Amino acid sequence: MRTLTELVCIGTLALAAGCAHGPAADDSTYQGLGGQGGIKKIVDTFVPLILADARIRDSFRDTDLKNLSMRLEEQFCALSGGPCTYRGKDMKEIHDGLNITNAQFNALAEDLQAAMDRHGVAPAVQNKLVARLAPMQREIVTK
Repeated sequence: MRTLTELVCIGTLALAAGCAHGPAADDSTYQGLGGQGGIKKIVDTFVPLILADARIRDSFRDTDLKNLSMRLEEQFCALSGGPCTYRGKDMKEIHDGLNITNAQFNALAEDLQAAMDRHGVAPAVQNKLVARLAPMQREIVTK
């Protein structure tokens, strides 16, 4: 499992290499995730993992899980270079007042990695998606 430091490093390296916060320049990561169907399967595995994770499940107690799944699918698709548009709120607004810690952020990343592992996503593809998500840590972690 990746540590928060590794996530931030991956994100920093991606930014240093000229990657932007927006969608990937090509769709190789999207294809590596299995396209829309693969992303849906990953999210369908990921959401139950976070709900079962004692480290973070309380943060999702009052969450509309159908909406969460839909937004995660959009976000992963868009960030991986797929043909989707993320229609959710920005990360700062969504997580405002939730007092998310670095440990909780890291737990979520571990659960995402486990979901991708279960669907046979190659480590290099996982790293590319995580590199796109890691910069969001600054907007999500508030405690």
